[in-house]
Amino acid sequence: MKTKHISDSSFRLTTGLALKNLTRQKRRNAVLAIAIAFGFFVVTTVDGLVTGMVKNLENQITQMMGGTVLIQGIEIVRYDDESKKPSIAAVVRDSDYIRNLVEKNVKDYDSFSCYSIIPGQMIFEGKKSLSTMYGRNLTEKTFVESLQFASGGPENFGMYNPLIISDKTAEAMNIAVGDLVTFSCETIYGQNNVDDFTVAGIIKSNSFLSSMQTYTDIAVLNKLIEIPEASYSTFTVNLKNKNRQTKVANMIEELIRKDGVNVTSRLEAMKTNPANVGKGIEKQIDPKNFDWEGTKYAVETLYDEVPAIKTVLSIVHTVTTVILLVILFIVMVGVSNTYRMVLYERIREIGTMRSLGMDRKRTRKVFTAEAVILCLIGAVSGLILSVIAMAIIHLIPVNIESLSFFLNNGHFTFTLSFGTVVTQYILLVLFTIIAVSGSARKAAKLNPAEALRSIK
Repeated sequence: MKTKHISDSSFRLTTGLALKNLTRQKRRNAVLAIAIAFGFFVVTTVDGLVTGMVKNLENQITQMMGGTVLIQGIEIVRYDDESKKPSIAAVVRDSDYIRNLVEKNVKDYDSFSCYSIIPGQMIFEGKKSLSTMYGRNLTEKTFVESLQFASGGPENFGMYNPLIISDKTAEAMNIAVGDLVTFSCETIYGQNNVDDFTVAGIIKSNSFLSSMQTYTDIAVLNKLIEIPEASYSTFTVNLKNKNRQTKVANMIEELIRKDGVNVTSRLEAMKTNPANVGKGIEKQIDPKNFDWEGTKYAVETLYDEVPAIKTVLSIVHTVTTVILLVILFIVMVGVSNTYRMVLYERIREIGTMRSLGMDRKRTRKVFTAEAVILCLIGAVSGLILSVIAMAIIHLIPVNIESLSFFLNNGHFTFTLSFGTVVTQYILLVLFTIIAVSGSARKAAKLNPAEALRSIK
């Protein structure tokens, strides 16, 4: 306990002397702190902004795909006409198999859902528009809550073949809630089919792709494309931690394989297409190269389907790290030069303290602590300014179509990683200690008698 008390007293004395020294040469210290604050302001703001933009893109694609892990059932469709090559159809006929497997073995999911999907053409009063129709469970709370209705809404879901379209499609085709539109597409067996739908709601679209999406009840779409009523095309799992999607996908695939059910191989896809696992899995469900009977499951992740997201995030962090290292190098040069001058100015003061009993180790610690505290004040100020700037920028509405994919409801958002900020501060402290170490050693080695005879 006595040793701890001495250690605490030593720390307080060292810190107190360092803080007192910072009150000298206020202008010079302020300039150095402002430079450090500006550097950290730039790094933190750029990293937060770009990471937030990429996360918004990721969230929009996740919402569009329904989750972060996707399990599809794939069947080969063979035609009576031998001149027509076999094709594939996405259909999961055993609707409970995957659901039970996920509920039993995946513990950290936020939600899961299933949907059917088909590309087609929407027709209204002579106007036509390409559209991708999703069959969703319109009683699914998480899905309905994710939609931002500009007009209409869940109260209209009881209409005949209820349809949800984007505001941009509604504006382009002059469609209003209650209008009857026609949707034309192909069934999973390649036959043309058509049906009428009633517009039950118009939602706000965040991007060009989302404006081309329409939604209806899954049972209605299944009937249109000739999928059994209780079946679906894709089962999706939305994980709480997106970083675990590869691990969870591998686990689900292995569990399906252990059940003796036909499934694609993610490992093989990684070998054939290491930069794009999704493409590798697509090759395994190509009827030109593979043949099977019944259902073959394909397990993919968001990053498999859109590998660019992970690449962009990696590039963002690499660029901000390079910027940080450049700023830290500049800080090192500034701190090193500043404390060479400080050493020259305080020679007699150091001699006085040494003659009064301050040992070399304490002298070195005071110099180092002074520099570290100054740099931390600058860095913390930069972080505070960055957070204020982020809050202000977030409030500004952005109506630029080309940026819509990277926005959240028309606003920039910022994502700061606690681990990244802590790492930056640790690097700052290490770089500062290295920068001031030369001057600190010289101060510690000064002979008290010679220092006191100095002119300074």
